[in-house]
Amino acid sequence: MKRFATYILIALLAATAISCNNGKRRKALMPNISGKPGEVVVVIGKDYWEGSLGNTLRDSLACDFPYLPQSEPMFDLVNVAPAGFTSMFQLHRNIIAFNIRTDVTEPGVIYKNDQWAAPQCVIKINAPTEEVATELFMTNCEKIKAVLEQAERARVISNTKKYEELNLAPVVTAMAGGSPHFPSGYKLKARKDNFIWIAYETQFTMQGILIYKYPVEAGVDMMSPEALLQAQDNMTRENVPGMRENSYMMISPIITPSVKYKKYGVHEFAEIRGLWEVYGDYMGGPFVSHAFYTPDGQNMILLQAFVYAPKYDKKNYLKQVESVLYSWEWKKE
Repeated sequence: MKRFATYILIALLAATAISCNNGKRRKALMPNISGKPGEVVVVIGKDYWEGSLGNTLRDSLACDFPYLPQSEPMFDLVNVAPAGFTSMFQLHRNIIAFNIRTDVTEPGVIYKNDQWAAPQCVIKINAPTEEVATELFMTNCEKIKAVLEQAERARVISNTKKYEELNLAPVVTAMAGGSPHFPSGYKLKARKDNFIWIAYETQFTMQGILIYKYPVEAGVDMMSPEALLQAQDNMTRENVPGMRENSYMMISPIITPSVKYKKYGVHEFAEIRGLWEVYGDYMGGPFVSHAFYTPDGQNMILLQAFVYAPKYDKKNYLKQVESVLYSWEWKKE
């Protein structure tokens, strides 16, 4: 009987392995996605697009991206009528397709990956009427946005690991006990016992990542907004000088940063989002930071991603460098 059970287990494992391999093979044979980062094709009839449902979609998905110095939409929406949804548009990276028909008997939202291309995010909303479609979208709006954001983030992380600047992670790991994965082109700008500055720079832009380790203080709520903002200002005042004498990076007082507590996989952290500026100089831009405890609880790690791009829109630059923070991994023992 034991031998029979063993055979069954081996057969199940083999079937699972074959299924996984077939899935990987199918994905490898699919065409690459098209479209720009942050772009979403919305498949819906013109009457719906120009009506209340379209207004709801634009208000929710094309609203201002938070904490940028100028207005930029969260997603760039492209309307395609169902009759025009040909193979060219089916290859797009992000698709929201509405199926509004009176014969729809099971209204709902369906999430799919890699339906026509890879790596692709497809969201289908089935509804018998425009009113039901609007209700379904609004009920699931936060999840839809999270799925789209995660799809874009996963693409950046995947490409980063494929074309990684391999000499940087060991430097960060030696100081912090773990490291993000850094894309090709990032360089080490500064290094101290408890601080590292890594950046990708062009003639007119900088995408920077600051890594800071500092001790946990007894009796202090290290994850409170006040403590986190103070730690970030301490880090940049001590380690990120401006171009002029006695100038340094700081959190801009123009708008109060947001602090949210998140979980990504098994990784729990505080997200800080706001604007930075340089005290005593005329530089600034958006930032997003992740703060979390080290596994032994003795120290805090603060990762700050920031963008300086005075000539350009900043949303996509920020989302690229923010994705690097999400690739953090602790050193494997």
